[in-house]
Amino acid sequence: MTHTAAPTAPVTPLRMRRALAGSPTGTAVVAAEVDRRGVGLSADSFTSVSLDPPLVSVSFAHSSTSWPQLRRAARWGISVLGERHADTLHDLRRPSRERFGGIDVGVVAGAAFVQGALATLTVELVTEIPAGDHVLTLLRVLDLSRDDAQRPPVFFDSGARRLAD
Repeated sequence: MTHTAAPTAPVTPLRMRRALAGSPTGTAVVAAEVDRRGVGLSADSFTSVSLDPPLVSVSFAHSSTSWPQLRRAARWGISVLGERHADTLHDLRRPSRERFGGIDVGVVAGAAFVQGALATLTVELVTEIPAGDHVLTLLRVLDLSRDDAQRPPVFFDSGARRLAD
């Protein structure tokens, strides 16, 4: 094992963001219908937790204006975006009231989904765990589906990329 000198610069949010931008992730949209309006946001923190029971997690920043609204919904939809949705990432960065304008979204029992997504999951909140400047949510999966013909875009270095064979 090779030992290196300890880092000399403090770990700042900017340095943390830059370092983690080198770790590719998929992109999911977490959404629900609240007060007859679509509420949601993109989540690159979406991850599988358990197969039995079926659990996933997503983290939300305390500064998010969508999170307080979303947590009011009994069920959420998680849409794992496919390559055809690579341009949708830009739209999801708009202010919350404009976020879903121009994005085809369907609602089933309060859970909202991006139409044509690579995979969809219907989830309900199990618990919230404080985690620094975020809240980590543990979610029970109630239903799910996947379109095996699609491929995902990969979010890397703050942008969508395509997988190479």
